[in-house]
Amino acid sequence: MNAPFDRDHTDDLLGFLAGSPSPYHAVANAASRLEKAGFRQVEESAAFDGAAGGRYLVRGGALVAWYVPEGAGAATPFRVVGAHTDSPNLRIKPIPDTGAHGWKQLAVEVYGGTLLNTWLDRDLGLSGRLALRDGRQVLVNVDRPLLRVPQLAIHLDRGVNDGLKLDRQRHMTPLWGIGQPREGELIEFLAAEVGVAAGEVLGFDLMTHSVEPPAYLGRDRELVAAPRLDNLLSVHAAVAALTSAAGRDLDHIPVVAAFDHEENGSQSDTGAESPLLGRVLARSVHARGGDLEDRARALAGSFCLSSDTGHAVHPNYAERHDPDHHPVVGAGPILKVNVNQRYATDGRGRAVFAAACERAGVPWQSFVSHNAMPCGTTIGPITAARHGIATVDVGAAILSMHSARELCAANDPFLLANAMTAFLDERGGTAAGRPWQG
Repeated sequence: MNAPFDRDHTDDLLGFLAGSPSPYHAVANAASRLEKAGFRQVEESAAFDGAAGGRYLVRGGALVAWYVPEGAGAATPFRVVGAHTDSPNLRIKPIPDTGAHGWKQLAVEVYGGTLLNTWLDRDLGLSGRLALRDGRQVLVNVDRPLLRVPQLAIHLDRGVNDGLKLDRQRHMTPLWGIGQPREGELIEFLAAEVGVAAGEVLGFDLMTHSVEPPAYLGRDRELVAAPRLDNLLSVHAAVAALTSAAGRDLDHIPVVAAFDHEENGSQSDTGAESPLLGRVLARSVHARGGDLEDRARALAGSFCLSSDTGHAVHPNYAERHDPDHHPVVGAGPILKVNVNQRYATDGRGRAVFAAACERAGVPWQSFVSHNAMPCGTTIGPITAARHGIATVDVGAAILSMHSARELCAANDPFLLANAMTAFLDERGGTAAGRPWQG
């Protein structure tokens, strides 16, 4: 490992990952941390006030939190850290109870760019939310072996090791029991789990998750194997950075925006394409006595750090990476560049990020895709285009992205959080009490 780190931060990340199997749980856990740091929840339907202090609002699987320092004016600019709460997985269909040949199964739909084979022969739980007749939404988390997508035995597929081909409709349906499927069985089961009558459940948003807990890996425990590193690692770091910056003497307003649905394009009322962030920023300006001119001035001076996990060089597939850009795990966050605007980074953004890392004493690396490989994207270009805010794309380097279980260095979450803290607080401070010292 290239840099020492505070293991307490990574221990806390592992707990956050384990307790956040769905975007709704991730947001609830983030909100709980903000509450403990003195932030208070505001409802979108209520009037905003312009007084100093920390606030946050929740909409489904999205959260926006901000801190107004003493003396902030109507045109005070924002410093935004953006991330997303969702991860690729298998999600439950509207008519879930299915099965055949003596097996009870649950009908699923593939969400996002899932590595399908990583969900085979893995013990799965079920999580999400139930929508009740009285308008309430109840979180549910069955975090024990409940489901399994069984792979076909090699005796019945002799060529499987020469190339596994999975049909999303036929081959990814998990089983969860023996016998004939019965309509309503899943909802009856989940209603009992959360202590409500099955007849009160009128809707749901449910998904599978691996029940194997996050863990340190390797001889020296210098790696982390965990689900949902993409992108709860960034959400966790962003909340740590915001709570660290809160209360300091700042000349800008630090903001964290954690969106849902990034993995399928961000086009929802809780995604980065929604007006959620823009409305919060505009209402914050208005609450401090500002008008359209003040809002324009505030946004012109604002900056966004879009944080999402990125690709570390894979030792078994090094030829898939750009030959001169080989980000490695354990060596600090990566700066993502793509001239076709799949990432929003430009030279100015590079300078802002490099300066933040320098203040925090954090090493950093550059990432660019191999020219022959399609480049992924993030909420960065969306945020830049929708709000006119200068944006830079960064993140922690990982392997096995979009797997049911991903891999990173144990120190990189701490280094990313400290870089974020320096970005939100130009006058110093760290996310875990002390900076990394080389």
